[in-house]
Amino acid sequence: MEPLTTPELKPTRNQARLKALDVIRGIALLGILLMNINGMGLPYSYSDPSVLGHTEGLNYYVWFANELFFEGTMRGLFTILFGAGVILLTTRLIHKGAGISTADVYYRRMIWLLLFGLVNSWLFLWQGDILYAYGLFGLFLFPFRNLRVRSLLIIAAVLICIGITWDISDYHKNKNLKTEAELALLLKENGGTPDAKAEESLAKWEEAKQKKTAEEIQEHIQEMRGSYFDIMQYKASQIQWMQTWFQYRYGAWDILSFMFLGMAFFKLRILHGERSIKLYALLAVIGYSIGLSINYYEVNLITGSDFEALKIYEAVQTYNIGRLFVTLGHIGLFMLFIKSGMIGFLQRGLAAVGRMALSNYLMHSIITSVVFLGFGLYGQLERYELYYVVFSIWIFQLITSPIWLKHFYFGPFEWLWRSLTYGKKQVFKK
Repeated sequence: MEPLTTPELKPTRNQARLKALDVIRGIALLGILLMNINGMGLPYSYSDPSVLGHTEGLNYYVWFANELFFEGTMRGLFTILFGAGVILLTTRLIHKGAGISTADVYYRRMIWLLLFGLVNSWLFLWQGDILYAYGLFGLFLFPFRNLRVRSLLIIAAVLICIGITWDISDYHKNKNLKTEAELALLLKENGGTPDAKAEESLAKWEEAKQKKTAEEIQEHIQEMRGSYFDIMQYKASQIQWMQTWFQYRYGAWDILSFMFLGMAFFKLRILHGERSIKLYALLAVIGYSIGLSINYYEVNLITGSDFEALKIYEAVQTYNIGRLFVTLGHIGLFMLFIKSGMIGFLQRGLAAVGRMALSNYLMHSIITSVVFLGFGLYGQLERYELYYVVFSIWIFQLITSPIWLKHFYFGPFEWLWRSLTYGKKQVFKK
């Protein structure tokens, strides 16, 4: 008997898509740039504005707003939608009679996504790429697609709790390190001689609390003004770290957990926009009440200590809790917006951006690499000035995405991804 061939399977076209998923994906995609822009355009100050002296005025308020509403939450929302997409894809393939070929299509899709992530990191020079992580952790999801909602939520909760436990452990290790270092320093001041372990603790804490000097910052900026291949070589160690240790330390608890949440939410039909207004309102109220309270506590803890290193570690202990609840608040609020039908032209634009999420995400890297590395603006803008770039990209993508989709079924990178996944050149132009 001949196996089912993948050419019989086709990617989803417009009429079969879920509008709510597209709109919320568009919001999440644009929202991710609010945080990424700091790593794209500024040196050493993604989460600590004090490194560049951005602790007052507009620079501070931009950082404050991001920490309160957007840090980790737009990534969380995007990741939840990715998990939902796993159920959507595999369910549709099964209904089309794909059988065992469902696994073939799924795993090819993940492997090609992982390779897109490598392209984004190494060729488009964005070390904070998330596609590699999605492709990597996406490989784990297929066997869990048929689990009950309760089981999916339990797995997500366990993964989140592991991440929180590790964060708490890191804080206490650094707290003990600081205590040991202070005792060693006190001993030195009193004419004593610390032992080797105390000297080591002192050296480690000095390194942990030390912020980048003006000379180090300028040296870094100069490196980022080199040729394309010089910058690629300069970024290589950071990209390698992001694709190895970072994924083990943070990715599994940050990304994989929210993928499982997305699978559960899709089965609960929360992401379809089909649940009651009351449910979405409760998600918004409860999510924001808890999440924003935690985030406000963290921000006050950090700023009240003048961005002291140990207080930053202390604030990180509750990061995953605040992030989770604010993300739930976003889902509730955005679904209320979608169900209201308000600002229809904006919703249509966001849906188009969401349908071209891969192309638009990669365009973020391409555009910002040209602006900051090609035109030499890296490290030259104030934190608040970065958002002129963000808003320009938003407007560009909100305008061009609907126009593009009037003439083509997919975005250019979506078309390539689907053609590679299904092993056959897909219809592109309408």
